[in-house]
Amino acid sequence: MIVTLIVLCEVGFWVLLAAGLALRYVARKPRLGAAVLLCEPLLEVVLLVVTAVDLKNGAEPDWKHGLAAVYIGFTVGLGHSTITWVDARVAHRFAGGPPPVKPPKYGMARAAHEWRTAARWTVAAATAMALLQAAVWYVGADGETGSLRMWQQKMLWVIGINLIIAVGYTVAPKREPKDPVGAGR
Repeated sequence: MIVTLIVLCEVGFWVLLAAGLALRYVARKPRLGAAVLLCEPLLEVVLLVVTAVDLKNGAEPDWKHGLAAVYIGFTVGLGHSTITWVDARVAHRFAGGPPPVKPPKYGMARAAHEWRTAARWTVAAATAMALLQAAVWYVGADGETGSLRMWQQKMLWVIGINLIIAVGYTVAPKREPKDPVGAGR
């Protein structure tokens, strides 16, 4: 049941996003579109409540409960940036908005971009880890919490990988290629 709910929440996220943006740009009802977009966090609240009730009713915590916490964490950390990213493209394509800003490719500007990305992923993983820890405490010492702890370890890997990437771009920033026009002469 939890996996089905996670899938429904993901589908619901994209349906609400499409509906909100369609109302905003196609129907020219920006307030109604914003109201629909603000309904998206309710999906995560429903998932959190159902997961907690499932555990309360005696379900053994397993990978599905961990996945629910990770999904909620990633929505918290990455949901806003995903909506902003899609919104910029829809505004450009359907409402005559400016072209979406592309991330910088070179130098310290790219490093700063990577640090912002790492921060979003860190918020996502830390939120998931906090929810997983809350589930561990909720289940108590008598319950089997190994699968929840395994998800916490995976979230530490997510944080570590993103920090390594950001540090890499900071220590060894990618350089802009030389002008190829004059290279052949």
